[in-house]
Amino acid sequence: MKKLIAFDLDGTLAPSKSPLPDRMAELLGILLQNFQVCIISGGNFHQFEKQFLSNLKLDNVQLSHLHLMPTCGTKYFINKNNEWKKVYSEEIPEEDKSRIKKALIQGLDKFGYRETKIYGDLVEDRGSQLTMSTLGQNIVDELGEKGVKLKEEWDADNKKKNKIRDYVADLITDYEVKVGGLTSIDVTKPGIDKAYGMKKLMEHLELEKKDILFIGDRLMEGGNDYPVKAMGIDSIEISDWHQTAVAVNAIIHIS
Repeated sequence: MKKLIAFDLDGTLAPSKSPLPDRMAELLGILLQNFQVCIISGGNFHQFEKQFLSNLKLDNVQLSHLHLMPTCGTKYFINKNNEWKKVYSEEIPEEDKSRIKKALIQGLDKFGYRETKIYGDLVEDRGSQLTMSTLGQNIVDELGEKGVKLKEEWDADNKKKNKIRDYVADLITDYEVKVGGLTSIDVTKPGIDKAYGMKKLMEHLELEKKDILFIGDRLMEGGNDYPVKAMGIDSIEISDWHQTAVAVNAIIHIS
């Protein structure tokens, strides 16, 4: 019997940077009555609040079972007395951020992938992670479903992102460079990814790998969910939130 169900966010619980669907919010509320639940994703905590928490209606017991790991597990938040408290944050030193940003943009320009029109910041400083979003951080906020579609179409086979990642990784060898979501490249301190987040969570809750089930949409090798699968945690790969809803419904009814 699993004790904790962990989820990616974008593409797993909701479309990219889009609000949590009502059906998913309902199912997660039921799941949180009997399971610990972790959300681990590339967005910062503000994105979690806007996209995920804003559509959840949870009591104190349910909130106490919820664990938030923004920026791919480089940060960890728990809820105490209806207030979110930071457990840790693996911050990138300020003196390194400018060269990381320069390397990301250099990688984008190297292959001629810079778009003439972007929506919001190209590179976002998330404290413990720098993320380059090739169409801009706010494309979904500004264009809605059209923005999601543009993100899905920009690099459907991941070839562009992989080329940028490999090039940037050679420029900043003292940092971890990873493909993030549909249009993003993430940079964190070395050795810090979703597997790192899961290990920290296991320590905090005194759990073992066998106690956890992970659900995500990028479990293929090179995907940002892959490290969780590679460390030996049971994982389910889905392609959208509708499939996640089916999986969560099944977990609820067999528990």
